[in-house]
Amino acid sequence: MDPFKELDHHVQELLADLGGLPLWDFGWGSITTYTVYIMLMLVIVTAVVLFVKSRVSLIPKKGPVAAIEATVDYIRKEVGYGVLGSKELVDKHIPFLLTLFFFILGSNLIGLIPGSKAATGTFATTLVLAAVCFIYFNYYGIKHSGAWHYLKNLCPRGIYPGLNVLIWAIEFFSLILRVLTLSVRLFANMYAGHIVIGALSLLAGLFFQAMIADFAGNIGMGAVSIAWIVLLVVMYAMELLVAFIQAYVFTVLQAVYLQMAVSDEH
Repeated sequence: MDPFKELDHHVQELLADLGGLPLWDFGWGSITTYTVYIMLMLVIVTAVVLFVKSRVSLIPKKGPVAAIEATVDYIRKEVGYGVLGSKELVDKHIPFLLTLFFFILGSNLIGLIPGSKAATGTFATTLVLAAVCFIYFNYYGIKHSGAWHYLKNLCPRGIYPGLNVLIWAIEFFSLILRVLTLSVRLFANMYAGHIVIGALSLLAGLFFQAMIADFAGNIGMGAVSIAWIVLLVVMYAMELLVAFIQAYVFTVLQAVYLQMAVSDEH
Protein backbone atom coordinates (compact mmCIF):
# COMPACT_ATOMS: atom_id res chain seq x y z
CA MET A 1 0.00 0.00 0.00
CA ASP A 2 1.44 3.33 -1.11
CA PRO A 3 -0.02 6.13 1.08
CA PHE A 4 0.70 8.80 -1.52
CA LYS A 5 -1.25 6.92 -4.22
CA GLU A 6 -4.23 6.75 -1.86
CA LEU A 7 -3.90 10.40 -0.86
CA ASP A 8 -5.30 11.93 -4.06
CA HIS A 9 -8.64 10.13 -3.76
CA HIS A 10 -9.03 11.09 -0.10
CA VAL A 11 -8.08 14.71 -0.80
CA GLN A 12 -10.88 14.94 -3.38
CA GLU A 13 -13.30 13.67 -0.75
CA LEU A 14 -11.90 16.18 1.75
CA LEU A 15 -12.40 19.10 -0.66
CA ALA A 16 -15.95 17.96 -1.44
CA ASP A 17 -16.69 17.74 2.28
CA LEU A 18 -15.24 21.20 2.94
CA GLY A 19 -17.46 22.54 0.15
CA GLY A 20 -20.53 21.65 2.22
CA LEU A 21 -22.88 18.72 1.70
CA PRO A 22 -26.57 19.39 0.90
CA LEU A 23 -28.92 17.91 3.49
CA TRP A 24 -32.31 19.10 2.23
CA ASP A 25 -32.91 20.45 -1.28
CA PHE A 26 -35.97 22.65 -1.82
CA GLY A 27 -35.39 23.37 -5.50
CA TRP A 28 -34.96 27.10 -4.95
CA GLY A 29 -32.26 26.44 -2.36
CA SER A 30 -30.90 23.90 0.06
CA ILE A 31 -29.87 23.43 3.67
CA THR A 32 -26.25 22.29 3.86
CA THR A 33 -24.01 21.12 6.67
CA TYR A 34 -22.75 24.69 7.00
CA THR A 35 -26.31 25.96 7.46
CA VAL A 36 -26.72 23.61 10.40
CA TYR A 37 -23.52 24.84 12.01
CA ILE A 38 -24.49 28.48 11.48
CA MET A 39 -27.77 27.88 13.31
CA LEU A 40 -25.95 25.86 15.98
CA MET A 41 -23.51 28.72 16.51
CA LEU A 42 -26.34 31.24 16.87
CA VAL A 43 -27.96 29.04 19.52
CA ILE A 44 -24.66 28.56 21.37
CA VAL A 45 -23.80 32.28 21.36
CA THR A 46 -27.28 33.18 22.61
CA ALA A 47 -27.14 30.52 25.32
CA VAL A 48 -23.67 31.62 26.46
CA VAL A 49 -24.74 35.28 26.63
CA LEU A 50 -27.80 34.43 28.73
CA PHE A 51 -25.75 32.11 30.94
CA VAL A 52 -23.02 34.69 31.59
CA LYS A 53 -25.54 37.51 32.06
CA SER A 54 -27.31 35.56 34.81
CA ARG A 55 -24.02 35.04 36.66
CA VAL A 56 -22.40 38.46 36.37
CA SER A 57 -21.56 39.93 39.77
CA LEU A 58 -19.36 42.60 41.34
CA ILE A 59 -17.23 39.90 42.94
CA PRO A 60 -14.73 38.45 40.44
CA LYS A 61 -15.31 34.80 39.61
CA LYS A 62 -13.15 32.05 38.19
CA GLY A 63 -13.73 29.66 35.34
CA PRO A 64 -15.48 30.17 31.96
CA VAL A 65 -17.61 33.09 33.17
CA ALA A 66 -14.51 35.01 34.27
CA ALA A 67 -12.79 34.24 30.95
CA ILE A 68 -15.75 35.54 28.94
CA GLU A 69 -16.03 38.65 31.13
CA ALA A 70 -12.30 39.31 30.64
CA THR A 71 -12.70 38.92 26.87
CA VAL A 72 -15.66 41.31 26.79
CA ASP A 73 -13.68 43.83 28.83
CA TYR A 74 -10.68 43.48 26.52
CA ILE A 75 -12.75 44.02 23.36
CA ARG A 76 -14.50 46.99 24.97
CA LYS A 77 -11.20 48.64 25.88
CA GLU A 78 -8.95 47.72 22.95
CA VAL A 79 -11.49 47.76 20.11
CA GLY A 80 -14.19 49.98 21.59
CA TYR A 81 -12.28 52.81 23.23
CA GLY A 82 -9.09 52.10 21.28
CA VAL A 83 -10.77 52.57 17.88
CA LEU A 84 -14.14 54.25 18.35
CA GLY A 85 -12.85 56.53 21.09
CA SER A 86 -15.84 58.11 22.79
CA LYS A 87 -17.99 56.43 25.43
CA GLU A 88 -21.12 57.31 23.48
CA LEU A 89 -19.94 55.40 20.41
CA VAL A 90 -18.67 52.48 22.49
CA ASP A 91 -21.94 52.08 24.40
CA LYS A 92 -23.90 52.29 21.16
CA HIS A 93 -21.88 49.91 19.00
CA ILE A 94 -20.06 47.50 21.33
CA PRO A 95 -23.00 45.02 21.39
CA PHE A 96 -22.73 44.60 17.61
CA LEU A 97 -18.93 44.30 17.73
CA LEU A 98 -19.07 41.72 20.53
CA THR A 99 -21.70 39.72 18.65
CA LEU A 100 -19.44 39.65 15.60
CA PHE A 101 -16.40 38.63 17.65
CA PHE A 102 -18.04 35.78 19.55
CA PHE A 103 -19.92 34.43 16.52
CA ILE A 104 -16.74 34.31 14.44
CA LEU A 105 -14.62 32.99 17.30
CA GLY A 106 -17.14 30.28 18.18
CA SER A 107 -17.48 29.25 14.53
CA ASN A 108 -13.70 29.06 14.15
CA LEU A 109 -13.29 26.96 17.29
CA ILE A 110 -16.10 24.53 16.45
CA GLY A 111 -14.41 23.94 13.10
CA LEU A 112 -11.39 22.52 14.92
CA ILE A 113 -13.45 19.67 16.38
CA PRO A 114 -12.93 16.57 14.18
CA GLY A 115 -16.01 15.95 12.06
CA SER A 116 -17.41 19.44 12.63
CA LYS A 117 -17.66 22.40 10.28
CA ALA A 118 -16.65 26.01 10.78
CA ALA A 119 -19.33 28.31 9.42
CA THR A 120 -16.54 30.76 8.60
CA GLY A 121 -14.95 28.10 6.38
CA THR A 122 -17.44 28.82 3.61
CA PHE A 123 -17.34 31.97 1.50
CA ALA A 124 -21.13 32.40 1.58
CA THR A 125 -21.07 32.89 5.36
CA THR A 126 -18.16 35.34 5.42
CA LEU A 127 -19.68 37.27 2.50
CA VAL A 128 -22.98 37.68 4.37
CA LEU A 129 -21.09 38.76 7.51
CA ALA A 130 -19.15 41.32 5.49
CA ALA A 131 -22.34 42.55 3.78
CA VAL A 132 -24.05 43.02 7.16
CA CYS A 133 -21.02 44.97 8.41
CA PHE A 134 -20.99 47.05 5.21
CA ILE A 135 -24.66 47.97 5.63
CA TYR A 136 -24.13 48.67 9.33
CA PHE A 137 -21.28 51.18 9.11
CA ASN A 138 -22.68 52.89 6.00
CA TYR A 139 -26.09 53.23 7.66
CA TYR A 140 -24.62 54.95 10.70
CA GLY A 141 -22.30 57.03 8.51
CA ILE A 142 -25.25 58.31 6.49
CA LYS A 143 -27.30 58.79 9.66
CA HIS A 144 -24.48 60.84 11.17
CA SER A 145 -23.65 63.07 8.17
CA GLY A 146 -26.53 62.75 5.76
CA ALA A 147 -26.33 60.82 2.49
CA TRP A 148 -25.00 63.71 0.38
CA HIS A 149 -22.23 64.78 2.78
CA TYR A 150 -21.31 61.17 3.54
CA LEU A 151 -20.73 60.36 -0.13
CA LYS A 152 -19.18 63.74 -0.94
CA ASN A 153 -16.69 63.44 1.90
CA LEU A 154 -15.26 60.21 0.52
CA CYS A 155 -12.86 62.53 -1.24
CA PRO A 156 -10.54 64.46 1.13
CA ARG A 157 -10.93 68.23 1.19
CA GLY A 158 -8.46 70.43 -0.61
CA ILE A 159 -8.05 68.30 -3.77
CA TYR A 160 -7.85 70.22 -7.06
CA PRO A 161 -11.02 70.29 -9.19
CA GLY A 162 -11.02 67.49 -11.71
CA LEU A 163 -8.59 65.44 -9.68
CA ASN A 164 -11.11 65.26 -6.85
CA VAL A 165 -13.53 63.37 -9.13
CA LEU A 166 -10.88 60.72 -9.78
CA ILE A 167 -10.02 60.48 -6.07
CA TRP A 168 -13.70 60.21 -5.19
CA ALA A 169 -14.18 57.38 -7.72
CA ILE A 170 -11.17 55.51 -6.29
CA GLU A 171 -12.39 55.96 -2.72
CA PHE A 172 -15.91 54.87 -3.65
CA PHE A 173 -14.52 51.74 -5.34
CA SER A 174 -12.38 51.11 -2.25
CA LEU A 175 -15.50 51.44 -0.09
CA ILE A 176 -17.34 48.80 -2.12
CA LEU A 177 -14.29 46.51 -2.03
CA ARG A 178 -14.45 46.38 1.77
CA VAL A 179 -17.17 43.75 1.45
CA LEU A 180 -14.81 41.55 -0.55
CA THR A 181 -11.70 42.17 1.53
CA LEU A 182 -13.49 41.46 4.81
CA SER A 183 -15.06 38.25 3.54
CA VAL A 184 -12.08 36.86 1.61
CA ARG A 185 -9.58 37.46 4.43
CA LEU A 186 -11.60 35.46 6.95
CA PHE A 187 -12.68 32.72 4.55
CA ALA A 188 -9.22 32.19 3.01
CA ASN A 189 -7.49 31.87 6.38
CA MET A 190 -10.00 29.40 7.80
CA TYR A 191 -10.40 27.34 4.61
CA ALA A 192 -6.64 27.04 4.07
CA GLY A 193 -6.13 25.97 7.67
CA HIS A 194 -8.80 23.27 7.38
CA ILE A 195 -7.22 21.91 4.19
CA VAL A 196 -3.80 21.67 5.87
CA ILE A 197 -5.20 19.98 8.98
CA GLY A 198 -7.28 17.61 6.86
CA ALA A 199 -4.31 16.70 4.66
CA LEU A 200 -2.05 16.04 7.65
CA SER A 201 -4.77 13.89 9.26
CA LEU A 202 -5.07 11.87 6.05
CA LEU A 203 -1.31 11.38 5.77
CA ALA A 204 -0.99 10.27 9.39
CA GLY A 205 -3.86 7.79 8.96
CA LEU A 206 -2.66 6.41 5.63
CA PHE A 207 0.90 5.82 6.82
CA PHE A 208 -0.41 4.19 9.99
CA GLN A 209 -2.66 1.88 7.93
CA ALA A 210 0.31 0.94 5.74
CA MET A 211 2.29 0.00 8.83
CA ILE A 212 -0.57 -2.15 10.19
CA ALA A 213 -1.00 -3.91 6.82
CA ASP A 214 2.62 -5.07 6.86
CA PHE A 215 4.00 -4.46 10.33
CA ALA A 216 7.30 -6.24 9.82
CA GLY A 217 8.16 -4.53 6.56
CA ASN A 218 6.76 -1.09 7.33
CA ILE A 219 8.12 -0.05 10.71
CA GLY A 220 9.36 3.07 8.97
CA MET A 221 5.76 3.91 8.02
CA GLY A 222 4.91 4.11 11.71
CA ALA A 223 7.73 6.60 12.32
CA VAL A 224 6.54 8.72 9.40
CA SER A 225 2.97 8.53 10.71
CA ILE A 226 4.14 9.81 14.10
CA ALA A 227 5.91 12.69 12.34
CA TRP A 228 2.67 13.62 10.55
CA ILE A 229 0.81 13.47 13.87
CA VAL A 230 3.36 15.82 15.46
CA LEU A 231 2.90 18.25 12.57
CA LEU A 232 -0.87 17.90 12.96
CA VAL A 233 -0.67 18.83 16.65
CA VAL A 234 1.48 21.85 15.79
CA MET A 235 -1.01 22.92 13.12
CA TYR A 236 -3.90 22.53 15.56
CA ALA A 237 -2.11 24.84 17.99
CA MET A 238 -1.53 27.37 15.21
CA GLU A 239 -5.15 27.15 14.03
CA LEU A 240 -6.33 27.71 17.60
CA LEU A 241 -4.33 30.94 17.62
CA VAL A 242 -5.59 31.85 14.14
CA ALA A 243 -9.19 31.33 15.31
CA PHE A 244 -8.75 34.11 17.89
CA ILE A 245 -6.68 36.36 15.63
CA GLN A 246 -9.15 36.24 12.72
CA ALA A 247 -12.12 36.98 14.99
CA TYR A 248 -10.21 39.90 16.50
CA VAL A 249 -9.00 41.28 13.14
CA PHE A 250 -12.48 41.13 11.61
CA THR A 251 -13.93 42.96 14.62
CA VAL A 252 -11.17 45.59 14.62
CA LEU A 253 -11.62 46.29 10.91
CA GLN A 254 -15.37 46.71 11.37
CA ALA A 255 -14.69 49.13 14.24
CA VAL A 256 -12.22 51.08 12.06
CA TYR A 257 -14.71 51.34 9.18
CA LEU A 258 -17.42 52.41 11.61
CA GLN A 259 -15.20 55.06 13.19
CA MET A 260 -14.33 56.42 9.73
CA ALA A 261 -18.01 56.49 8.77
CA VAL A 262 -19.19 58.45 11.82
CA SER A 263 -16.16 60.71 12.13
CA ASP A 264 -16.75 64.41 11.60
CA GLU A 265 -13.58 64.45 9.47
CA HIS A 266 -14.94 61.76 7.13
